[in-house]
Amino acid sequence: MLEKLRAIKDRHDQLTALLSDATVLADHNLLRKHSKERARLDEIVQAYAEYERVVSDVADAKELLETSDDPEAKEFARGELDELEKRESELEEQIKTLLIPRDPNDDKNTIVEIRAGTGGEEAALFASDLYRMYNRFADTKGWKVDVMNSSPTATGGFKEIIFMIEGDGAYSKFKYESGVHRVQRVPATESQGRIHTSAATVAVLPEAEDVDVDIRPDDIHVDVFRSSGPGGQSVNTTDSAVRITHHPSGLVVTCQDEKSQHKNKAKALKVLRARLFDLARAEQEKEMAEARRSQVSTGDRSAKIRTYNFPQSRVTDHRIGVSIHGIEQIMDGGIEDLIDALATHFQAEQIANSSQ
Repeated sequence: MLEKLRAIKDRHDQLTALLSDATVLADHNLLRKHSKERARLDEIVQAYAEYERVVSDVADAKELLETSDDPEAKEFARGELDELEKRESELEEQIKTLLIPRDPNDDKNTIVEIRAGTGGEEAALFASDLYRMYNRFADTKGWKVDVMNSSPTATGGFKEIIFMIEGDGAYSKFKYESGVHRVQRVPATESQGRIHTSAATVAVLPEAEDVDVDIRPDDIHVDVFRSSGPGGQSVNTTDSAVRITHHPSGLVVTCQDEKSQHKNKAKALKVLRARLFDLARAEQEKEMAEARRSQVSTGDRSAKIRTYNFPQSRVTDHRIGVSIHGIEQIMDGGIEDLIDALATHFQAEQIANSSQ
């Protein structure tokens, strides 16, 4: 552990020097990258500095106990030693937690994609409810929500909606939402009061910056067309909607929510970049699956992760076996406790795995 801490301290010192370098100061992307990395190391370096001071004080107190002939000095040293050893133990546990490999994407903005699954129109309405829930939660954090593309239905639901959440640490909170969300309730269209089960899938991607993914102009084909709303009717008189096809991966991204073709293209490229970054990351995680089981499990979009039971006013997260009552509050954006419980669970898994 001490070797890791010394290496981190050296890297922190190196980053501090780099942030004063004229070459770095002239490169906005590099400056931001190094600034974020140093900020992530600050807490570890501060804890390590305190740990070194406490270890030194423990040694001094022990030496005083062994060498002093003054009973009062010995009693004082004994009391100090008890407190210092307690603090030393606390710092060791804190540092172990801080040394858990951190997701480098945690500080990034995030792109969330919600798609209606099984359940027809009720699934589309549930997709709309999930979007509202995430939108309200983002509001409580002071984050900006920007819709990239949507396919609304005539009754107010969404077949699909893609949006970006801009804010410091947005991805760190939303990354646990990837997967299949299931809802059990009586649809508004159900005349006999029967409970239906529907589902929507959620995909959460970290925003990829230009330095993360390089998209060559020769690798994409851009089509433009007129935007359409529910039922396929045209909602624009100009060819402002944009469809980008990425030939190497086969990915296709469509954006039509803006009236400007230029803005739709910029948004489509952001979504494409995030999906390509996610593909590359998924491939890396596949190769390292055994070593990073907990991180992979948090993002499995094929797994049913949560059930929203309206008749019983209960939300159950199946990954951690936690049920929370008060579904109205949760659907109104009150998901922080659930997200924190997930973060704590997966962090504990990482600690257990790293100690094996």
